[in-house]
Amino acid sequence: MSRPSSPSLHIELAHLDTTPDSHHDSHNDDYDSDNDEDDGEHALLGGSSQSRWHQKAQSTAIKFVGQTFRIIIETSPILLFSTIGSLSTGELFDHISHWKAMASVNELIAIVPVILNLKGNIEMNLSARLGTASNMGDLDTPSVRNNIILGNLALLQVQAAVVSFIAASVSFFLSTIVPGAGENPSEPLRPRPTPAPVGASKSGFNEFMVVASTSMSAACLSAIVLGSFVCFLVVLCRKFGLDPDNIAPPIASCLGDLITLSLLAVMSTLIILGIGTPTPFVVIAIIILFATACASIVRKNERVRPLLKDGWTPLLGAMVISSASGIVLDLFVTRYDGYALLAVAFGGIPGGTGSIFVSRLSTALHAMASAIGNPAGTITWGSHEPTPRVVFIVLLLVAAPVGLIYFIVLRLFSWLAAPFAFSMLALFFLCIGITISLVVGFYLTNYLWARGYDPDIYALPIHSAIMDLSGQILLVSCFELASAIGFHVQSLPKG
Repeated sequence: MSRPSSPSLHIELAHLDTTPDSHHDSHNDDYDSDNDEDDGEHALLGGSSQSRWHQKAQSTAIKFVGQTFRIIIETSPILLFSTIGSLSTGELFDHISHWKAMASVNELIAIVPVILNLKGNIEMNLSARLGTASNMGDLDTPSVRNNIILGNLALLQVQAAVVSFIAASVSFFLSTIVPGAGENPSEPLRPRPTPAPVGASKSGFNEFMVVASTSMSAACLSAIVLGSFVCFLVVLCRKFGLDPDNIAPPIASCLGDLITLSLLAVMSTLIILGIGTPTPFVVIAIIILFATACASIVRKNERVRPLLKDGWTPLLGAMVISSASGIVLDLFVTRYDGYALLAVAFGGIPGGTGSIFVSRLSTALHAMASAIGNPAGTITWGSHEPTPRVVFIVLLLVAAPVGLIYFIVLRLFSWLAAPFAFSMLALFFLCIGITISLVVGFYLTNYLWARGYDPDIYALPIHSAIMDLSGQILLVSCFELASAIGFHVQSLPKG
């Protein structure tokens, strides 16, 4: 959903009210008239106006507490689920890295971190756009809803085809220029797989075609499956009165990684059988034709047409930033035992928490802009939403226990042997990461909006990449401090 282009429209999140200005003015008029009536009543009936004021304050407080409780109930299990899901993705990554296709073509392993980063950002953007449309009431009319969903699914296919080809090109280039790049992939959010068996073929044109066709087919199939699921999830949230901004972004990121990686493993196993034959060419040609048809659909859809040329810069910029976090991972993942397991939490929990915050702020800004641009407009997401400051505090208080539960899970399954004091130290650094994520999300969203960029398109990819990098830096700092103190951490075999 594109933001209004009026140059005079400038809404600061720090001063964001819970109702539109025009709506607020009408309330002020009512309030003034109520004051006149209350003065007369007070003269005749004594304390009745004070009693009415207390009743209004109590009603507002009850609604506010209800909204805050709603955030807690909706976000807590989602954050925990997404974090555990990221750990499952890491386990799957470790398993498929020894498959025949991965062992034969090293670039198939090297492509995993790049394509997961790009695809995850695309799907989080989709969830943010649909969440804003849902809270604005755009999905309530069946014809409009179908138009928005069809346009976004077609757009998703175009983006998936383009970014997967870019991911294939980047991974192939790195594996050719940088020795061993394909054997030791860097992934900031997931445990690093054991190096694949030696014996992979030398990189060449046939290998590039296998990598490109595999990544493009896996990405486009994932876009169909996950895109449809995200659309269904947002519509379902709207139907049952849930806020998709609290639910959709972390789930889209987590399931996107898992589904894309699974499809990547399956497609690589099938396409590797046709290496040196026209099969990879045919697969790429079919995907290009399908993406071209989807681009034609997007161009005819007024609601998503601007997105066909917007949003590529943050996706590619996020890839560059994530590459820096991958370098950090490469330097320290073998230096500290248990680093990969904790990297899941330090990347996933702050990133998921921040994505919820960014999505909520973007929805609030679009709602305010719509109400200001249309004086008769109303905000469908409720007139007593907590302020950004309150949401900030609530999300911080929700995410910290999720991190604690993650450490407990590692200990219960005997995956990590560490002193209790180290766990508390790691939890402290994790809370710092969550705070950084929320602060960055707040100011990044405000900065982009003030300069005419839609946060639903630009904010989440950049925020996600920054959290990857800051999470790795914080985890390294935690291990360095623990080593200086004398703590010993050991990851244990999973069996």
